[in-house]
Order: sequence, then structure tokens, then C-alpha cells
Amino acid sequence: MPTQKALELARSKELDLVEVSPNTQPPVTKLLDYGRFKYEQTRKEREQRKNAKPSLLKEMRLGSVKIDEHDLDTKRRTITKFLRAGDKVRVSVRFRGREMTHPELGRQLFERLASSLVGEAQVERGASLDGRQMSVILAPLSAAARARAERAEQEAVSES
Repeated sequence: MPTQKALELARSKELDLVEVSPNTQPPVTKLLDYGRFKYEQTRKEREQRKNAKPSLLKEMRLGSVKIDEHDLDTKRRTITKFLRAGDKVRVSVRFRGREMTHPELGRQLFERLASSLVGEAQVERGASLDGRQMSVILAPLSAAARARAERAEQEAVSES
């Protein structure tokens, strides 16, 4: 219908003419109470924010690049708990003294940690050095990706 006729119809019903989809040919419009529409829209957004779980970034510090295997296992179990709760985890290690001359030891440590968390996490941001501290960010796998990883692990075990 022509724009002028639509505007007259909206005025006669004491409603607003709102353009819903301006990019289509012809543009799509609706007759509605714009104030109520905005109110309902903000209510829906508020409800979504209330129900949305915030994505938390937990931090786990490893003592040193010379961390013992048992201590690393303990840290790995805690990281797994965080990941299963749906949180991202920043794992960091501080270089002391002459350890700074060997950043590859930190990268190797993070690779070992990431390979042990294959079914639980994916590396979101690789190892990066910031001053005397190196960190990596791990993100939890989705349920589907976790199931695929478990199936692949079971197939690898059955083949050997």
C-alpha cells in the first residue's frame, strides 16, 4: 500500500507506522504502538541478561617452569573443574632469574598441559610472554566437541 495511505490508516487507529525491514522491496512496515514495542523489547533484553550466565575467566598460576609432575596433575584437576563449570581459564607461569633466557620451557609446559586436557579444553589464545610472565587461555569444549574427542580417544585405545 502507498506510504501516505499507510500513514493515514495508522493515524486513524492511533498507532505508529514502524519500518520493520527497510532493505526489502518494497519495505515492510507494521502498525503498532511504538512506546509499548520499545518497552517490551527492553524487558526481553533485561530478561535475557538476567538469565545469561556470565563468562568468567579464572586464573591458575603454576609455580615455576620446573613444576613437578604431581603438582601439575593437581593444577590440571582444578583447571578441569573450572572448564566443566563453563569458565575460561588463564594459566600463567612466572619466570624467575635466569629462567627468562629459556621461554621455550614455558611453551613446552603449556603444550604438555594442553595435550593432557585434549578432551576438555581448546587453546583460545596461545602462549604469550608479558614481562616475566607467560600465559595461555583455555576455553571449554562444547558438549558435541567433547563427545567427538571422547569417541576419538576410545577408538585410539581400541586400535592399540
